[in-house]
Amino acid sequence: MAVFLGVPLVIYLVFVISPFAQSIYYSLTDWSGFSSTMNFVGLRNFRALLSDDLFLRALRNNVILLIALPIFTLVVALIFASLVTVAGSSRGQVRGLRNSGLYRVVSFFPYVIPGIVIGLIWAQIYDPSAGLLNGILTGLGFDRFESYPWLGDERTAMAASIFAMAWGGIGFYMVLFIAAIRGIDPQYYEAMRLDGAGRFSTAIHLTLPLIRDNVQTAYIYLGIAALDGFVFMQALNPAGGPDNSTLVMGQLLFRTAFTQGKFGYATAMGVALAIVTLAFAALVFTVNRLTGADKDTGR
Repeated sequence: MAVFLGVPLVIYLVFVISPFAQSIYYSLTDWSGFSSTMNFVGLRNFRALLSDDLFLRALRNNVILLIALPIFTLVVALIFASLVTVAGSSRGQVRGLRNSGLYRVVSFFPYVIPGIVIGLIWAQIYDPSAGLLNGILTGLGFDRFESYPWLGDERTAMAASIFAMAWGGIGFYMVLFIAAIRGIDPQYYEAMRLDGAGRFSTAIHLTLPLIRDNVQTAYIYLGIAALDGFVFMQALNPAGGPDNSTLVMGQLLFRTAFTQGKFGYATAMGVALAIVTLAFAALVFTVNRLTGADKDTGR
């Protein structure tokens, strides 16, 4: 008992719980990060956050990411997973498209690339003067996109960033959903086909309810990634974008701590981010339970 339970518990307390506790304490001080002295200021840092326009803008950007990134990524991943598994010929055995194994392998490639590399690649693709995207659009006759600043225009900066982040994760969630769909009894799909149900109806009324737990898990992971977003946003727009349109809390936290020397205030941002993340996960579980997940999955 001491070896198999006590040792892992001690490791968890030291390397997980202890840093959380230290962060909460630092958030209640005016620690500069470069001295051994710090004064206890109570909740002053958190009160300052509520009146900090820059922090509220970063929080709003994170909420936009939280809404848009998971929805876009999961919808595209579900479409591709359905095509690979059950969207083949409407005659004979239920199966996916031809060469589905090749599509699955190729789509997974972006996930093995580090996030910072993906961000740098898409920053070059979006480059106004020498970017691949503007070159293709201009070559197709869309002259208005010549030297168009995708990351420099407030109207497109966030959407362009979301697309780059989704591109890096769609392959992983596609493979996750493929594994879940392959666990569904093919007889269900055959019965839907005999009833005359179309592919869209089958996906909505059969596939989605039966892989709901997988979708919930994927949504939570993507939501946490959206609430962070530091690596991608720092690579795509390290200054926060035009009028801070792509600034996220992770970037502001880093800037506050290491540029302004306000580690206590920055740690308060980190604690606030942790609270928002936990609240998001709890909300997803609650909504999933209230909408009848157990009933839909047959448990």
